[in-house]
Amino acid sequence: MPAMTAHALPDYPFTPNRFEVRPGIAMSYLDEGPRDGEVIVMLHGNPSWSFYWRHLVLGLRDKYRCIVPDHVGMGLSDKPGDDRYTYTLQSRVDDLTTLLDTLGIDGPVTLAVHDWGGMIGFGWALSHEAQVRRLLITNTAAFPLPPAKPMPWQLNLCRNTALGAFLIRGFNAFAAGTARDCVARKLSKDVYRGYVAPYDSWANRISTLRFVQDIPLAEGDPAWTLVKTAGERLAGYADRPAFIAWGLQDFVFDRHFLEGFRSALPEAEVHAFEDAHHYVLEDKHEVLVPAMRRFLDAHPL
Repeated sequence: MPAMTAHALPDYPFTPNRFEVRPGIAMSYLDEGPRDGEVIVMLHGNPSWSFYWRHLVLGLRDKYRCIVPDHVGMGLSDKPGDDRYTYTLQSRVDDLTTLLDTLGIDGPVTLAVHDWGGMIGFGWALSHEAQVRRLLITNTAAFPLPPAKPMPWQLNLCRNTALGAFLIRGFNAFAAGTARDCVARKLSKDVYRGYVAPYDSWANRISTLRFVQDIPLAEGDPAWTLVKTAGERLAGYADRPAFIAWGLQDFVFDRHFLEGFRSALPEAEVHAFEDAHHYVLEDKHEVLVPAMRRFLDAHPL
């Protein structure tokens, strides 16, 4: 989906920026709001893109500087093959570092994370912990799969089987299935299209598969050390303002993950919804965007 069509999407009146994050590979990102505003870095996961954060950007950009990348292979960013890009968590962390360095973001930031965005954001924070002053956490992880949490069969199918890989690359099963099944409130046709349109071919679905295949389950998996270390350091953010928004219908990032964050961040302001799913900002943006705005205003940097 070319960047020029982004304006046709609902509640996405933004003009994405592009820069060469690696030689020959362009990353698309939003940079909305005053350049001297407090910086909010919003990190999406798989299989979404910056579109997930659109309501929050609209609710903050009059005062806050919202930086929202599309990870390589996702959204409006380039989607290189395996011969040109290594689809690992470390690559995502490195790309985020390059983006923020390029933009000159060396002062305080608020991390807003969802899904894999938690592991990317807290992975980046391992070497930038002092910059992270506030947290907005939505259905995500920053630590390995909790021991009491079984691996959902859907992820196991996608991560470990040729059938799962074929369904994702051949039929866009991951993006389409998430947009269909991981909301409590059915998406309109235009919003649904916004989530699935970037992944419109076998080639353009590479990252939705590689993200799943990179889920760290045991020592030796490429992302394991990074996620394990992030989890060990998570409680170090307990002295910083944290806002947690959680859709309790999420069968992946479920109550086990929520309790992991609550345990590490006992002073966090928690909004958990029985009637919301994984895409909690789709189900509850009318409530959450004003609440997040109040939280940020109440805890200025």
